[in-house]
Amino acid sequence: MRAGVGGAEGAALKALPRLLLVDDEPSITDSLAPFLSRSGFDVAVAVDGQDALQQFAVRRPDVVISDVMMPRLDGRELVRRLRGGDDWTPIILLTKVGESFERSAALEEGADDYLNKPFDPQELVSRVRAVLRRVAGGQAQLVTAQQLCAGELRLDRTARRVWLGERELILTPKAMHVLEYLMARPGEAHSRERLLQALWGYTFAANTRAIDHRIAELRKVIGDDPQSPRFIHTVPGFGYRFAHTVTQ
Repeated sequence: MRAGVGGAEGAALKALPRLLLVDDEPSITDSLAPFLSRSGFDVAVAVDGQDALQQFAVRRPDVVISDVMMPRLDGRELVRRLRGGDDWTPIILLTKVGESFERSAALEEGADDYLNKPFDPQELVSRVRAVLRRVAGGQAQLVTAQQLCAGELRLDRTARRVWLGERELILTPKAMHVLEYLMARPGEAHSRERLLQALWGYTFAANTRAIDHRIAELRKVIGDDPQSPRFIHTVPGFGYRFAHTVTQ
């Protein structure tokens, strides 16, 4: 099902990024699809993961936005099947589920990003554009790479261990999650609120100091001077960015 236009306008849309919106709730797709179209995307709609896979066969999208809880084939299974087939199309998951294990599992399985419902549609557009920039920079597979390297800093995601040169670093689980999230998305500016929501499900600004504490912890352990950082840069009045080049 398409949320587009015909004729000359339809031809013009061919140059726009192709977006597949996957959700079984018409109340979501009926409002979100037109908004995404107005935001500069060529939008198609699938009613669940099975429908999405069928649409992949005839029209490969540039990015997927998918609900998690759906009949027949849910969002996490859609991620697993695409990644299992070596398909690295960016996927952003939407869900009402707030448990941290659900977010962590989805990100580890290969989802590029995660938004809790309800969400700000403009924030979703920002996330879509960010993952498309990552793909354009050749960094699509960092979100599922077993190892992330930035100079002498190395993170083994499978073993949950970090080294700086030959020295192993000891991080708390939350600091590890922050480092992993930032390293897998180098160059992107992340607000404090965004990091809280993506990693722990918090959605209110009162908790943003928790991110500052974790960043301070990370900088101390990896020896990153806040005044002249090699890895984690502060974005004034906003949040943080992992500024070093990252490889697998």
